[in-house]
Amino acid sequence: MGNDIKYLETKTEKFPFIYSLNVMEAIQKEYGSMKEWSELVEPKDGSEPSIGALLFFFKEAINEGIDIENEKNNDSRKFVNEKKVGRIISEVGMAKAGEQLKASVISANDIDEGTEEIKN
Repeated sequence: MGNDIKYLETKTEKFPFIYSLNVMEAIQKEYGSMKEWSELVEPKDGSEPSIGALLFFFKEAINEGIDIENEKNNDSRKFVNEKKVGRIISEVGMAKAGEQLKASVISANDIDEGTEEIKN
C-alpha cells in the first residue's frame, strides 16, 4: 500500500489526502465493505455516483493527510468536515477530484494481476 500524500489544490489552499488503511477502515465502518462503497462511488449501471460516498472518502482521506502532516511537521492544522470538503471539491471540480480518487485507490492497491501480490 502506497503512503504517498497527494493534494487537492484550490486557489488559496492545498489539502493533503491519502488512501490508507485508516481511511479504508472508516469506509468499512460507514458502508459495510469496500465493495459496497466502491459500487456507490462508481456504479456499474452507469448511474450517477453517490455524492455522500465521495464526500465521506475525501473527508477521511484529507483528515488522514492532515493528521500525517501534523505529526511530521509538529503542526496543528484543523481537520475538515463534509461541508468544507464539498466546497473544496466544488472548486477543484468533480471530474478532477474523481480522477484523483481513482488514482489514489489504484496507487494504494498496486496489485500484480498475474499473481495478486501486493507490490512495494
